[in-house]
This record gives sequence, C-alpha cells and structure tokens, in this order.
Amino acid sequence: MKQRYTTVVWSIIYLLLLLSLLTPFSMITAFLLVVPVALLFTALNNKSFILHIAPVWLAIALIHPVYLVMAAFFLIPGIVMGSLYRKRAPAMKVLRFGMSALLAELLILLVVATAFFQLNLNEYVDEIVKITTDPLREMGVSGGFTGGMTWTAEQTEALSRMTMLMVPFAMIVSSFLITVVTHAIARPALNRMDIAVPSLKPAREWMLPRSLIWYYLLVVILDFANQDSGNRFIQVLVVNATPLLQMCFMIQALGFFFFLAHTRKWHPVIPVLTAIPIVLFPPMIIIGILDLVFPLRQAFSKNNR
Repeated sequence: MKQRYTTVVWSIIYLLLLLSLLTPFSMITAFLLVVPVALLFTALNNKSFILHIAPVWLAIALIHPVYLVMAAFFLIPGIVMGSLYRKRAPAMKVLRFGMSALLAELLILLVVATAFFQLNLNEYVDEIVKITTDPLREMGVSGGFTGGMTWTAEQTEALSRMTMLMVPFAMIVSSFLITVVTHAIARPALNRMDIAVPSLKPAREWMLPRSLIWYYLLVVILDFANQDSGNRFIQVLVVNATPLLQMCFMIQALGFFFFLAHTRKWHPVIPVLTAIPIVLFPPMIIIGILDLVFPLRQAFSKNNR
C-alpha cells in the first residue's frame, strides 16, 4: 500500500516536472525529468508503469502537444536506467548506459532538426551568443566595463565560433550530469521503497583507466601539429577532448584526496573542500595525472603503516 501511494506521488511529480519545461525553471527541471521515469519503471511491472504514465501523457497532451515530444525524449533514458535497476546492475553500468541513451537521443534530435526542420545550428548559436553578449557591449560602452575596455563585435564572433566548436562537449556533459543527478535521487528513493539498488564505489576507490594519460598526450600532440594546418576536424576533436580529459583528471584527483583522508583518518569534510581548488585551479589536475601514472596510493598506504 505504501509503495502504491509513493508511485502515485512520483507520477504527480512527473506531471509537474513536464509542465515546468515551458517555464523559466526549465533549465533546472530538465535535469530531473529522467528521475520519475526510472523510479517508476523500476518499482512497477510494465503494465502498472503504463497505467501510471498514460494519465500524465494524456494530461500534458491536452495542454500542449509539445509536452509529448519532451516527455518522449526523457522517457527512453528513464526506461534504460530503470531496466538496469530492475536487474540490480552495477551503478557504473547504469550511468554508462543512461548517458549513452541520452547522448544518442541528442544526436538523433540534432540530425532530424537539421534534415527535416531546416535548423541551422550556426545561426542558432550566433543568435544565442549575440543575445548573451549584447548587455556586455552596452555596459562596456556606457560604463567602462572591465576597466574601460568595450566588448567588441570581433569578440562576439570569436565566442560564437568557440561555442559552436564545443557543442559536442556540451552534449556529453549535459548527458553525464542528467544521468548522475538521476542516480543520486533515484537510488535513495528506491531504497526507501525497499528496492535495493547498487551504489557507486566510495570516492576513495575511484580509479580511472591509465590509458587516459595516452589519450591526453595524443590530444596535446594533435593540438601542436594542427596549429599550422588548421584542420577543422582535428580542431573540434582537440577543443572537446581537452576539457573532457581534464574533467576526468579532476575526478581522479578528488578520489585521491578522499583516499588520503581515509588513510590518514582526516575529518570527512577535508576531501570535500579540496574539490574547490581542484575545480578553480586547473593545474591541480596534475595530482590526478600523477595518481594514474605512479602508484601514489600504495606509497601512502605503506607510509601509513
């Protein structure tokens, strides 16, 4: 009875989240829309899942058909993650498949919009960047923004080019964040419903593949070699792969500090605080790189003994 009440509540939450997509809160609620689908698909059998979802879809269809498109988009990754939760798959596998489903959908959506709806991504990005930077130009002209320097049209154009180059990075990071947020909320919610779902390994045990070092070295070489040739494909590869690999090294560095705190019996808040300098000062990724290249953890474990 308690589980039935809880699933009805999550159906209502699902409806409210869908309705929020046409409001100013959509940038936040979009990261939560996979949660109710994954949770309901895990907790219910297929027939009950449809009975919970159908009224929500009917309600949003009566309000505006565009809600159905948005609901269908977030439905697929929710079902993918929910089906893996049903099988008690490892958390990392759930995240990997959920992220892949979202990324594949984004790519398909981009292809369909370009081929059938004449979406010009270049023009769209230019317009967004222009809307964003126009206030900067006005502030610069009227108030000496940034020490008397004005935001020029050339800077807007350069920002637009860079934004266009980093569209793949934005798609990957968005898919990753939505999946992580979904797991972070769905897992404890399912546990409260007496549905055991595997958790991620403790942060102190995070260890990424050592091959990332070779990928990073390859990207650095490609960046150096492409400075004269100006190959656009290599440029897109370097611009997107560099921040992605740096994010991986940040995660590795954070895992190292959690390991160090656990080994040295530090206060639990200390490794959390280390996330601030790791994010704010990019050179800190060298700690993550060293942790992958050298057996630092084994060395600290031996010293602790």
